[in-house]
Parts: sequence; structure tokens; C-alpha cells
Amino acid sequence: MVARYERIADELRGEILSGAHPVGSQLPSEAELAERHGAARGTVRQAIAVLAAEGLVGSRQGARRIVLGRARSQSFAELHSFAQWARANGYRYGGQVIEQRRRAARGTEPARLGCAQVLEVLRVRTLEGEPVLLERTVYADWVAGAVEGLPADCESVTEALYASIGLVFAYGEHLIDAVPAGARDARLLGVRRGSPLLRQRRTTTTYEGRPVETSDDRYRAGSVAFSIRNSIGANPLVRQAGDLRFGAGEHMFES
Repeated sequence: MVARYERIADELRGEILSGAHPVGSQLPSEAELAERHGAARGTVRQAIAVLAAEGLVGSRQGARRIVLGRARSQSFAELHSFAQWARANGYRYGGQVIEQRRRAARGTEPARLGCAQVLEVLRVRTLEGEPVLLERTVYADWVAGAVEGLPADCESVTEALYASIGLVFAYGEHLIDAVPAGARDARLLGVRRGSPLLRQRRTTTTYEGRPVETSDDRYRAGSVAFSIRNSIGANPLVRQAGDLRFGAGEHMFES
């Protein structure tokens, strides 16, 4: 069942994306929104926090929120798949496996995934009919069979694995940096070789901490932006030489 605040967030998001609330305008106050939706102000505040995490509205407290933009923005405050994020934001999305194969784990994979054999999958993701993302995902052997059983054009691997084997992707660690497009990446994403790509590397586990996958995701420039929320008391963003490591916060990274 969808939570009340999520339904309110969905309606407000739709109004922002449609232009009903132009960039630079103010949203109605929390009191006005609470009356309009017949909800408590705390519920409205939760809904607005979702929009702030997505970078659609400003995050100031005690004032009407300013509409910041209509960019495709994905928050790391919650762990969502590409398909879940795209659907929540009203985008047409798709996916297609380019290749997949079983092979021996190599490099850091045995330590990260806890197995000697893995399934490697290359998948291209689309938004509004355009290729925007390449996913190079390596699955642990215990889930490989279920992944191989999915159709090549499966729209949401996360949801399909939950439906088939009850798998929940519960925790994720992300690394983000920029890389130039190689010849193959350029061809699949429809960009020039050497064009900048926003790379997100992640390792995902179950609630019990059992490793499920590692992935190297590469986004075409201008396709999405990522938002991270933090505070003076909690800053999960760690700056490292060559990359950024984070869980949640409020910074914007644009691809």
C-alpha cells in the first residue's frame, strides 16, 4: 500500500514536472497543502522532503518551498532501482540485455560477493526512448539462475527478482566519478568516443548482509542528476582521491 505522503509527493511532483509550479515559484504553504489533501502537516512535510531530496524544491525549513527545477534527479536517501525511480517520476523507461555470461570471479569480486563463480550482465537502459545508462552488473552465483531466467527486455530486475524468489535489495554502497566513453560505450549510448560519462559503482546486499551484486553504471551526459542529503550532525558523504563515496546527503551531481 502506498503511504499517504508518497501519494501527496506524486501529485506535487506531477504538477512541478507539468509546469503548473514553474521554476522559481513558491509551493503552497504546508498549512495550505494539509488542508487541500486533508492530511496532517507532518504528512505534508514528509512529502515535501521527498521532493527536496529529488532536487525539485528547496530544503529551507519554516518557509514556502521554492521550485528549483524540473531536472531528472535521483536521490540516494533511499535505495531504488532505475525502473522504480523512472516510474515514480513519470518517465517512459525500458531495458535490454546486450550480453550475459557466467565466468570465474576476478579482482575484488570474490571478496565483495563471497563466491568463485559469477554472472556478468551488460544491459542498456532507456528513458523516453533514448539510451541513457549502461549497467555492467556482476551477480553472485546464488542469484545467477534467477537472473538468467528473466526476459532480455525485463523492465525492472529488482521487482522481478522480488516476485520470483523474494529477494530484497536492502543496502547499497555507492562510488561516483566521471570516465570517458570508450568505443563500445559510445556506440551503445549514441555519443562520441571520449565523451564524459557519470559512473556510479555500487555493491548491494540483502537485509542479512548477503552480497547480491556489484555494478558499474555509466550515465550519458545530461541524462540525470543525483541528489544527496546530509546535515551538520550526519554527513555520509566521504571524499576520496578519484571518487566520492556516499549513502545519503543533499548535493547535486549531474551527468
